[in-house]
Amino acid sequence: KTYGCQMNVYDSSRMSEALVSEGFDITENTDDADFILLNTCHIREKAAEKIYSELGRYRVLKDKNPNLKIGVAGCVAQAEGEEIIKRQPLVDLVVGPQAYHRLPTMLKKLQEGGRSIDIEFPTEDKFLHLPKVNNKNLKPSAFLTIQEGCDKFCAFCVVPYTRGAEVSRSPNDLMDEAYSLTEKGVVEITLLGQNVNAYLSQRNGSKWNLAKLISELARIPELKRIRFTTSHPNDMCDSLIDLFGSETKLMPYLHLPVQSGSNKILKAMNRRHTVAHYLGVLERVRERRPDIAISGDFIVGFPGESDTDFQETIELVERVGYAQAYSFKYSSRPGTPASDLEEVEESIKSKRLLELQAVLGEQQKKFQRKMIGNEYPVLIEKQGREAGQVVGRSPYLQPVFINGSTDLVGEIVSVRMKSYRTNSLEGEIL
Repeated sequence: KTYGCQMNVYDSSRMSEALVSEGFDITENTDDADFILLNTCHIREKAAEKIYSELGRYRVLKDKNPNLKIGVAGCVAQAEGEEIIKRQPLVDLVVGPQAYHRLPTMLKKLQEGGRSIDIEFPTEDKFLHLPKVNNKNLKPSAFLTIQEGCDKFCAFCVVPYTRGAEVSRSPNDLMDEAYSLTEKGVVEITLLGQNVNAYLSQRNGSKWNLAKLISELARIPELKRIRFTTSHPNDMCDSLIDLFGSETKLMPYLHLPVQSGSNKILKAMNRRHTVAHYLGVLERVRERRPDIAISGDFIVGFPGESDTDFQETIELVERVGYAQAYSFKYSSRPGTPASDLEEVEESIKSKRLLELQAVLGEQQKKFQRKMIGNEYPVLIEKQGREAGQVVGRSPYLQPVFINGSTDLVGEIVSVRMKSYRTNSLEGEIL
């Protein structure tokens, strides 16, 4: 079971592949399982509490099947380690996100009795120790982790402590994995990283940044669409910005978190960019790709945020015009610099979040409203919830519901948009 970010989704698929290669079969039914693995997120306090609540439900399964093994992976595992087993003794295995390539070995140790914990940051590249992508049931769109960790040390964020320093995978490995994905029917790849546009590696003596990697991936004939997330404003280099205007396979969607519209709060957050710098990046991107959809992240109620600071965030949002955005109340995470600061009252945080989300919601509706009546290429990804319905993705990442056959899955079809919902669109195939 996977919680949190897209990178956790990717990690879960790789852990599953590693276990399948060891003779396991995947089951969606916990009653049938010999091993249950929760891949966890530690970004917000409630996310961690959900894990312990879920674990509590498995006590009945343990009573029925004493041989059942339960594991916790991901960022909660990295952050809390042995504390997880102390708090929930039915857990047998704890593995951090940098050590999950050792999962099969850890499971074998469990057969000998006792528990197994591995939250070390290994010196070896975990990706080199994982089996090659062997999932034959891939969807048309897939994730590909190219970079992990972060060196930014934002005051509110646990990522540098749970994922470690920035590390970029080799271009050779990434190209091989991308070819392997397309051979299995994948036509869209989303490149993942905690700070994905900080990607930097070498091949044959030449430097590869994210722009270079995307340009090379675009040469794969079967690959039709490329996306990347999540980016930092300070790493939006000219070559990457220019690519939005020149590479047709790079989708017109940019998730670029700003977190606050107040320079005072940005400094307190240790974001290392200003509002002016952020707006300048967006202006240059829009010059290259005027129709681009901009997405962002916002934290309201960061320690020290005044009414004036919050209004500056609203002003920034109104100036940018977001197609979609994520917004949250500040949640203190133990061990981060901001955790020692005096928090804003909960009621004030809640009020500000509602106000911000109302503005962002109207902007999302406005962006989608402009699409009605126009034609767009949509990648059909899967069957819909209703009979005779399929679901795809627009170039701007919105889900699009269409009446059509599942024979269209994996195809990019021309769709006229008829109507919109809060987070999706409805269209008809032309």
